[in-house]
Amino acid sequence: MSMEFSGKTAIVTGAASGIGLGIATALAEAGANVVLADIEKDAVEQAAHRLSGTNKQVLPLRIDVTQEQSVIAALAEAERRFGRLHIACNNAGVPMHGTRLVDVPVTDWNFVLGVNVWGVIHGIRHFVPAILKHGEAGHVVNTASVAATQNRRGTNQGPYSMSKYAVLSLTEALEHELEGTNVGVTALCPGPIATNLAQGARHRPDHMGGPELRPSAEAVMGERLARTGIDPKLVGERVIDAIRSKTFYAFVSAVPVDVIKARHRRIEAALETSWVTPY
Repeated sequence: MSMEFSGKTAIVTGAASGIGLGIATALAEAGANVVLADIEKDAVEQAAHRLSGTNKQVLPLRIDVTQEQSVIAALAEAERRFGRLHIACNNAGVPMHGTRLVDVPVTDWNFVLGVNVWGVIHGIRHFVPAILKHGEAGHVVNTASVAATQNRRGTNQGPYSMSKYAVLSLTEALEHELEGTNVGVTALCPGPIATNLAQGARHRPDHMGGPELRPSAEAVMGERLARTGIDPKLVGERVIDAIRSKTFYAFVSAVPVDVIKARHRRIEAALETSWVTPY
């Protein structure tokens, strides 16, 4: 039984641009009511205005996913406007590329963990119970990354990758906990997508040190995303397909398949030792 979208309500964080907007657009086109939540108030209102112009039911909201109260308030607003929540896409994310682990300032660690990890934790703690309480079919999509399955050499994106490993682990645990319910779970693992992710620190909230420009890291990453990145609309279609087919690991775009397989083989090989007792 694949899920019907029409009349269902979805919330998408980081929905003003990029992957979030691609997901929100696909959900709206499939007939869902969509709450577009983003820290950039003006941008998310403009995005929602463009979408509602095509006769879609959308609601723009400002959210700071690092702040639990902000997530609670967004959920309350979503339920007030559309009633029951069915689909939660914990998608807001920021980069942390181009700096070696020993050189990353604590404020940057706080920011990448605050958005990429705590944002998903807050989403799980508040959106999931809201979906479960009415008993209708639902789905949770957490945006991880191909960086959740391997560390890419030479890019110095350890903090980003680490945060995405955490998202993948949280999502795997959530899948176990939701077994036997009618709420599906997906770990979205995009490769390069043509987005403005590189500029993530420009929207850093004041309580995490305020906005920051990172010209060199932004330039390197922005160029790579523009060169190899696919249209975020395709990621939206991937999400619709993953929800319909109940796909857990949803890869999309260019994926370092050999690197991931080699990492897994290395782990398997490390298990073949007299130090290990299987259980």
